[in-house]
Amino acid sequence: MSRPGVLSIVGIGDDGAASLGPRATAIVQDAEVLCGGRRHLAMFPEHPAERVPITGGLEPLVQRLRSELGRRSVVVLASGDPGFYGIGPLLVERLGRVQVEIVPNVGAVALAFARLGESWQDASVVSAHGRPLDPAIQQAQGVRKLAILTDESNTPSVVARALLGAGVEDASAHVFEHLGGRSERRFDGRLSEVAARTFCPLNVLIVLREPLAEHAPVFGRTEAEFLHRGGLITKAEVRAVSLSKLRPRAGGTLWDVGAGCGSVAIEAAGLMPGGAVYAVERSTEQVELLRRNVAAASGHGTVVVVQGEAPAALAALPEPDAVFVGGSGGELEAILGLAYDRLRPGGRLVVNLATIERLATCLAWARRRGMSP
Repeated sequence: MSRPGVLSIVGIGDDGAASLGPRATAIVQDAEVLCGGRRHLAMFPEHPAERVPITGGLEPLVQRLRSELGRRSVVVLASGDPGFYGIGPLLVERLGRVQVEIVPNVGAVALAFARLGESWQDASVVSAHGRPLDPAIQQAQGVRKLAILTDESNTPSVVARALLGAGVEDASAHVFEHLGGRSERRFDGRLSEVAARTFCPLNVLIVLREPLAEHAPVFGRTEAEFLHRGGLITKAEVRAVSLSKLRPRAGGTLWDVGAGCGSVAIEAAGLMPGGAVYAVERSTEQVELLRRNVAAASGHGTVVVVQGEAPAALAALPEPDAVFVGGSGGELEAILGLAYDRLRPGGRLVVNLATIERLATCLAWARRRGMSP
């Protein structure tokens, strides 16, 4: 059944050979070389093929597959749909489309939503499996249905705590373990309950939020609409001009350095569907107000709160399309330099200054960079 010179990547469920259809079964039976994780290979204890466990990086596997193609029938076993956050696209990229055939199975996300009796064409799906957690947090606030593929580091409890910390309400949460297998198990509860529990490594987390209210971007809020202390807030008129210069866009990334209570970050996020604002603030008191303001604005964009001192706190952030500097803590030149160097092509850097001395510092820095005031 396998095609000579073609690598077959076969998706398999947690119940092993029983999850395979007739064609996938025939392809696996014909294999002379069977590659996969140890768990997948153990599902075929009597298969006569040579077994190649996938234990290290991708490069040794690619070299081995290249050496076998055209000589023997080679099959790679992978979980669910190998083309969905799986090994499929990686091997296609390295070996070429003509030499790779993907035979998908039912993926964990599809199975999880089926168990819930929920459609998932309107769901946002993100993988935190071997990947940074930030994208999951970014996507959560603008969608009603969210599926997150986890791993041993970004466990359901870690993800749940991050979502709650980013201002997501204590939404309905469901964790499915060993989907499709004899050990299948599910937990139904709230994010706060998931945050306090431990789950087996093979799982998927589904978050179902209440229907999000339809809303237009909120622009030009008054100071009274934000929690703040001691007048430490960017005034509405200044905020409006700053946002017009920043030009926040859908799907973009914006840094708000010295975010204070978050007035600029929150209004910018409301103008950036599918994007994210990273609000960086060093003051513990201000961070508390910032988190409360972000929670109150939930559903109006994504704001990721980063407590720390710039410029050090900026190092781990994704490349920005725009940077707003509202406070610098005496590190204005260092912040400007790092922000400017990290901006994506066509990016915008906007600085609010309260004193003539700060203006002079900013202008001197700009001239050294060859910019005209």
